[in-house]
Amino acid sequence: MWQKLAVLLEMIKFRHSVFALPFALMALVLAAGGWPPLRVLFWVVVAMVSARTAAMTFNRIVDRRFDAENPRTAGRAIPAGLVGLKESWLLVLGSSALFFLACALINTCTLALSPFALGLVLFYSLTKRFTWLCHVVLGLALGLAPVGGWVAMTDSFAGYPWSLSLGILLWVAGFDCIYACLDADFDRQAGLCSMPARFGRKNSFRVAVICHTLAFLLFTLTGLLMHLNGWYYLGIVLTAAALFYQHLIVKPDDLSRIKMSFFSMNGLIALTLFLSTCLALATA
Repeated sequence: MWQKLAVLLEMIKFRHSVFALPFALMALVLAAGGWPPLRVLFWVVVAMVSARTAAMTFNRIVDRRFDAENPRTAGRAIPAGLVGLKESWLLVLGSSALFFLACALINTCTLALSPFALGLVLFYSLTKRFTWLCHVVLGLALGLAPVGGWVAMTDSFAGYPWSLSLGILLWVAGFDCIYACLDADFDRQAGLCSMPARFGRKNSFRVAVICHTLAFLLFTLTGLLMHLNGWYYLGIVLTAAALFYQHLIVKPDDLSRIKMSFFSMNGLIALTLFLSTCLALATA
């Protein structure tokens, strides 16, 4: 049982929840002006984890043929036969049901938002079949995370700093352009769409630099709009350093350290902005 659980957690890359969850919690504490009620915090975490589980499992199901043909992904759980289609679909359905339950138990606005949010994160998995803007769709999906956190606390969109979602959209689109460089050749041969497959690695890196520069400015603007103090801007400085470092260690002709860039630096950015927001609110 534990081995199967480990395989499932690896299949959905459970540890990558660190990308979106901190932003949902960041918006939650901003809306609350401090630490939110434990009940709301609990159900927001459940909603975020269950939505991501549904989306990642759905991605593995619909991409199983491409994963099997791609040497980089052939060892994933479904093409390798470690997880069956039936149990994968059950995981999608179960986690989707849990997501809707969590949203219903938070408030009416989160419940109303939930079909659109889940539909978007599921839809992303299909976009590589017809548009190289798939990276933007992924950014839009993750950009909804803080909207959900804000709505969970306020039951409305009033006062939400949309610069935060736009910053996340550009940040995610930028690092996903870089990560997609790993599969540029395969995507081109398989007829899949991505920025690197369509325009090449060098141009994708240029787009990523522009996206990350704009994301940094929008994250800074969020602090100004929410009247956060110096602790938040310390997090902004660390965010800038992490963004710069990942572009320093990964180049179009050298992707050997891309996992450090994709996982470590971007996870650090999400956690840093959340923690710096908490410190800013605690010392206001």
